[in-house]
Amino acid sequence: MRITMIGSGYVGLVSGACFADFGHQVVCVDRNEDKIQSLRRGEIPIFEPGLDELVAKNVRERRLSFTTDLADGAREADAVFIAVGTPSRRGDGHADLSYVYAAARELAPVLRRFTVVVTKSTVPVGTGDEVERIIREANPDADIAVVSNPEFLREGAAINDFKRPDRIVIGFDDERAKEVMSEIYRPLYLNASPMLFTTRRASELIKYAANAFLAVKITFINEMADLCEAIGADVQEIARGIGLDNRIGPKFLHAGPGYGGSCFPKDALALIKTAQDSGAPVRLVETAVAVNDQRKRAMARKVVAACGGSVRDKRIAVLGLTFKPNTDDMRDAPSLALIQALRDGGAKIVAYDPEGMASARLLMPDIAYAADAYSCAAGADALVIVTEWDAFRALDLDRVRHEMKAPVIVDLRNIYRPEDVRRKGFAYASVGRA
Repeated sequence: MRITMIGSGYVGLVSGACFADFGHQVVCVDRNEDKIQSLRRGEIPIFEPGLDELVAKNVRERRLSFTTDLADGAREADAVFIAVGTPSRRGDGHADLSYVYAAARELAPVLRRFTVVVTKSTVPVGTGDEVERIIREANPDADIAVVSNPEFLREGAAINDFKRPDRIVIGFDDERAKEVMSEIYRPLYLNASPMLFTTRRASELIKYAANAFLAVKITFINEMADLCEAIGADVQEIARGIGLDNRIGPKFLHAGPGYGGSCFPKDALALIKTAQDSGAPVRLVETAVAVNDQRKRAMARKVVAACGGSVRDKRIAVLGLTFKPNTDDMRDAPSLALIQALRDGGAKIVAYDPEGMASARLLMPDIAYAADAYSCAAGADALVIVTEWDAFRALDLDRVRHEMKAPVIVDLRNIYRPEDVRRKGFAYASVGRA
């Protein structure tokens, strides 16, 4: 199949490379000339494990190409995927659909044959209807079917998620589109990946509902962590005890400093706004968002307490800046609110992250950055673990203690056992554990 991907950001690039690896002919289109030239040189603008090799392989085998010319890239396509950003709109929290609609307007005059137009971007209910209206208004002769095909990719594991998905959701109202989409995803039949065909509006809502549910699940276990600290229980035992229930499951039950990233915060907020506009508010999700926002700064209070009640003029070492490991994504990362709160308290911050420091420097240019975990710890009054990178899971604690001014560790991801750290002479604080 001939596939065009409008947008070569995270979703577009991963999806395009994976489709090409299935054997399809894929063209990724982006207006940013510098990005396209970089991709042609094999330079990947995001960090995602394995993506550089996947792109290089499929470019070499001439199944994947990059262009700024939408007309050239989409004229002969069987399917055109819109995979542009939908950030939260300033002022009201709704998803900003301007990039999606601009892509539809630009695509409309290019269409010359039956084409399936697929919204891969995360969009509110009804967006597909508007995309179809825009295209038909701009090109009444266009023979199209507009489909919703939300992505469910986890940053850091996106390629595996694409090739071995829990499910493939396709919302359509034209049988011809079902045939095309079935052919596009046919390589996944061997993996027995469930393919769910729904109405377009149901498909659009499934994406938001899934992310909101996971956000609620994370928020729930974080509140249980607070309760565990109050009563002297261990939240990891609680998580295991409830996670063994098949109705609940063990995933997304890891207590920490709150969720962040490119999906959960904006998708939960967009769902709230959609629900409010529809007269059917989702109070549970509203509460989860509020609790999560409060939690990130509450983690700073945990650090202050571990430092004896004040961090003024103290050097705080922060390990991990990205919202999760195996990505360079700093969007809504808990580290941002945590560091700002510590700085408000007078702390001097030095930070280290294996992949996220280039992005972090743009957001936090006034803090210090270290070359590695040990130089980050040097002279610190406290060491705070914010992101659970593998590189932080087996630190030489004797060396860390030698480097630090005061032996205080605040582990916001519970990657160490308290007895092991305390045996090394540290004062140790974690989340949801006595």
